[in-house]
Amino acid sequence: MGKKIRRVVTGHNKDGVATVIMDGTANCILNRPNRPGVTLTNLWKNTQMPAVMECHDDPVDGPLVLHPPKNGSVFRIVQFDPENSEELASLDGKAAFAEMGAGTSIVEGARHPFMHRTDSVDYAVVMTGQIYMMLDEDEYLLKAGDVVVQQGTNHAWSNRGSEPCQIAFILTDAVRS
Repeated sequence: MGKKIRRVVTGHNKDGVATVIMDGTANCILNRPNRPGVTLTNLWKNTQMPAVMECHDDPVDGPLVLHPPKNGSVFRIVQFDPENSEELASLDGKAAFAEMGAGTSIVEGARHPFMHRTDSVDYAVVMTGQIYMMLDEDEYLLKAGDVVVQQGTNHAWSNRGSEPCQIAFILTDAVRS
């Protein structure tokens, strides 16, 4: 189970004074047996661009899906615990991604069971730990403080270390040129 994340959201009161409108543990969390050791926590979602401010209702209530909304964005933190290679070999990536509404995003026959591709531009900041970003043929070791701009390429995340890795992601809807 991933680390609990405190979410503080600002807004305005009825008199137009800046205030905190939400302060508590983020509760839109996905942790599932089909992808053990990975916890996704959605923090915020916009359903249009430009985003509408002054949202006082929690926009991430409901099921957690992988993709951002059409013409929107989603902000989440994902914790990747160290992988168990024997367990990993027995997992069904397509079933795990289907639980997030993204079964068709999986890359069949890839070198990692969770290799996938999305129609989004994703901004990622490695917050803690380290992780390998696997692409079709190459892989890159990323450490805390490293930043990735993922432009809809096939990729998987592989934590081969001994400590959890947390990555903050902002996924924005995109189209292929």
